[in-house]
Amino acid sequence: MLSDDTPTKRNKRKIPRQATSEVAWEFNPIVVSDSDPLLEFPPYLHKQPRRNSITPDLQRAFVAHLAVTGIVTAAAVHIGRSLEALYKLRARPGAEGFAAAWDEALGWGVKRIEDCAIERALAEGLSNPRANSILCFIIRHRHAQYVDARYVIPGHWLYEQIRDEVLGEEDEGADLT
Repeated sequence: MLSDDTPTKRNKRKIPRQATSEVAWEFNPIVVSDSDPLLEFPPYLHKQPRRNSITPDLQRAFVAHLAVTGIVTAAAVHIGRSLEALYKLRARPGAEGFAAAWDEALGWGVKRIEDCAIERALAEGLSNPRANSILCFIIRHRHAQYVDARYVIPGHWLYEQIRDEVLGEEDEGADLT
């Protein structure tokens, strides 16, 4: 997704915590592969773009960095825009493509963080007691959507969902005859 050339960022503020706006950081855009399906979303186009608007290139750079790190704040700092501006853009009508790409990139980033946590826990498991707790947390929460089949009985949300799908398919089959 990203090239080997990491973009250079330089904080131009004296106090680091002030570096959240467009003018606080110098930004060189990252080189992104044109064939990456994650970045093929329709970006939000400003009707009257200003100097500090979040352009389609910045939107794609934000999504690409979010997919790599899984951290919204880091991706915002990477493109030199504030969290407030990004969340406002995400909520605008017409920015649904950007919001969907944001969600998907966040999912990829979280998976990467989980993989790194598992790798760290396995590498340091004997020497670092906290590594085992990290591994236990990841195992418990990584696939929380999985349900034990013993608990899927009438009245359970998954049972009812499957039942509705099966009955819907039977109704469609009856309509065709």
